[in-house]
Amino acid sequence: MPVHSTTRHAVHPLDFKGYDTAKLREHFLIENLFVPGTVQATYTLYDRLIVGGVNPVGGPVQLETFPTLRSENFLDRRELGIINVGHEASVTVEGETFTLATKEALYVGKGVKEVIFHPAKNGEAKFYFNSAPAHHAYPTKKVTLAEAETVELGSLENSNHRTIRKVLINSVVETCQLQMGVTELKAGSVWNTMPAHVHDRRMEAYFYFELPEDQVVSHFLGEPQETRHIWVKNNEAVLSPPWSIHSGAGTSSYTFIWGMAGENLDYNDMDKFPITDLK
Repeated sequence: MPVHSTTRHAVHPLDFKGYDTAKLREHFLIENLFVPGTVQATYTLYDRLIVGGVNPVGGPVQLETFPTLRSENFLDRRELGIINVGHEASVTVEGETFTLATKEALYVGKGVKEVIFHPAKNGEAKFYFNSAPAHHAYPTKKVTLAEAETVELGSLENSNHRTIRKVLINSVVETCQLQMGVTELKAGSVWNTMPAHVHDRRMEAYFYFELPEDQVVSHFLGEPQETRHIWVKNNEAVLSPPWSIHSGAGTSSYTFIWGMAGENLDYNDMDKFPITDLK
């Protein structure tokens, strides 16, 4: 089954100021990530990150290349981070099978020729992935939640009590530039990523899940003095350019995956802005 791919071009912040709702959603929101039996991939011109989803139903689904990559195999010049957002299921990499529980991660390095996603034995398999250009071949590695670098931030009083699990970062697994993690909002908390920040040295993508189907997240983006919002549903993703904040508030608690690509692997490399200065 070939990859279904689309391309998103980079947006200048001056152009961004004039976007209406439809144009904001067209450039930054990624919908329909999980189509049964296919690989859905959005190739972005923000650090050449690919945002994708795989929903293997009825049989295995192989990760194949697509014309934009101009390569024989998907990972000839790329690395890959996979996080399971469905029921327990497995991924086979060059003949070796890795079983991933919900929210467990798998890093796959440059040069791998075969990646196959398998259906879940019980329930539905859904794999979310990010892929970035790579200069070096690091080994494939599974990361459990117990192995993740975990921190707890915020408070219920400020509606942002959350647990951050850094699963694919340089303190846990060697990567070229890709960094990924899972943030879970506690019951009663809705705000993520406060105080807001930007990081000019890397872009970011947010994938929202475990959000009730009748609830939404208002995701905020834009320069700190020129913000906009996009209403995001369950299993949808938002792109964040290097010049943009990336924060959100939901109508219920939820979980999201953050993925980054760029020149700096330092998680704390960011420029924060007081909440009261946002406009």
